[in-house]
Amino acid sequence: MAILRLVNSDSNCSGRVEIFHSGQWGTVCDDSWGLNDAQVVCQQLGCGRAVSATQSAHFGEGSGPIWLDNVQCLGNESSIIDCVHQGLGSHNCGHHEDAGVICEGKCNPLSSAVRLVNSDSNCSGTVEIFHSGQWGTVCDDRWDFSDAQVVCQQLGCGRAVSAKLSAHFGEGSGPIWLDDVQCLGNESSITDCVHQGLGSHNCGHHEDAGVICEGIYNPLSSAVRLVNSDSNCSGRVEIFHSGQWGTVCDDSWGLSDAQVVCQQLGCGRAVSATQSAHFGEGSGPIWLDNVQCLGNESSITDCVHQGLGSHNCGHHEDAGVICEVRLVNSDSNCSGRVEIFHSGQWGTVCDDRWGLNDAQVVCQQLGCGRAVSATQSAHFGEGSGPIWLDNVQCLGNESSITDCVHQGLGSHNCGHHEDAGVICEVRLVNSDSNCSGRVEIFHSGQWGTVCDDRWGLSDAQVVCQQLDCGRAVSATQSAHFGEGSGPIWLDDVQCLGNESSITDCVHQGLGSHNCGHHEDAGVICEGKCVILFSKVIFAQRWKK
Repeated sequence: MAILRLVNSDSNCSGRVEIFHSGQWGTVCDDSWGLNDAQVVCQQLGCGRAVSATQSAHFGEGSGPIWLDNVQCLGNESSIIDCVHQGLGSHNCGHHEDAGVICEGKCNPLSSAVRLVNSDSNCSGTVEIFHSGQWGTVCDDRWDFSDAQVVCQQLGCGRAVSAKLSAHFGEGSGPIWLDDVQCLGNESSITDCVHQGLGSHNCGHHEDAGVICEGIYNPLSSAVRLVNSDSNCSGRVEIFHSGQWGTVCDDSWGLSDAQVVCQQLGCGRAVSATQSAHFGEGSGPIWLDNVQCLGNESSITDCVHQGLGSHNCGHHEDAGVICEVRLVNSDSNCSGRVEIFHSGQWGTVCDDRWGLNDAQVVCQQLGCGRAVSATQSAHFGEGSGPIWLDNVQCLGNESSITDCVHQGLGSHNCGHHEDAGVICEVRLVNSDSNCSGRVEIFHSGQWGTVCDDRWGLSDAQVVCQQLDCGRAVSATQSAHFGEGSGPIWLDDVQCLGNESSITDCVHQGLGSHNCGHHEDAGVICEGKCVILFSKVIFAQRWKK
């Protein structure tokens, strides 16, 4: 299937047609472009029948490659690239001939159409519902996190980060379709939740509801998560596909497969590929079976497998992974007691010779940026079980803590009162996502915040990259994720966007500021888990 989107329109179901191929989005030339061709696009996107096949860059001129020319569809093909055409990249056109479509706009055959507007992200904005031929808003009476969760899941945007009130993204227009929405959080559509009835409300547009979700669409990788464990880096493997999380069958499941998952999630090396529902049985679809990875793929769905949804398994065969390193006993993913998984057990690291180079390897291995402290003497509490490493001596550029010089796994002369830990430079707090929250810096033995003066997307980009959280979606201001406490370490930050650390950017000097905590800066990153739909990707009001 081709990856497809419609852009440069305020509707999910109309716009310039673009195809993703060879790592780039490109357009379709309008030579021979007609209603049958448009019909295939509309059907592929779940947008009902084609109303118009637009030509002559009706929705504006695109940029980059022109992937298709002289497309000739019968109208019943399942994908636009299944139609007759000159060959991908072969054309005699310019972007003034870019083709588009207008579909009747059913948008989603499984549930009511939902879109997010008035934001520069696909996965945040004012919530709008399509009903009776019109887009309309949702009133914020009783609007809360469970309601936002349903919208985010419905749009394939991961978990909800925030439920916005009072027209946070601007006032809409037209009808207000929903009021007093009360979701449990597991509904498949926002209109499945309890509400007053479509069109019944006592609101104005100053009460329009919005959401911020943790993820945005990315056609390069599939969404993966690990669940049913007390660690971000171990658990049952689940894949997001066709709007649902589902599991992976353990047939042929091995360490090379687990390695791809651990690397994809920024969790270092795999040490165990668990089988037989080691982390409990999942529910819903089983998306992958007979996975056979080489170990260097960028996504688990890039590995050889039977096909998404094709399997002969039950959930008692759900696969899982355990990745090598974790940080525990802290309120941050990027600080805590260091624990290593070996011989079926988590164990600690002794603090003999433990220093900043050693901590640096752990922070880098876990995608947490630079190390700022190598803690000793069970700073994050005493662990239990084996002590796996002692006298660790890293150069700082190793890919794994176990690659450093040490006495040998399990060889030590320590007690748990000597358990080692790390504090990495940057953390995001006050959010239920690892990749969004208030930005905090560790300096002089204290966590402190960043002032939002001059805070913008380039600054947020550095933080997101430093934490291995992909691209920045939003640079939040005015204590969006709550007011911090303690020192304000940075002010007037001015990053180019390519710095390796937020403290490498231009700023007033550590601790120099004229701010209060009501100005604490935050970020929303696209996240480590990004989404591939095997059939199609479309964007809610995709900005070009």
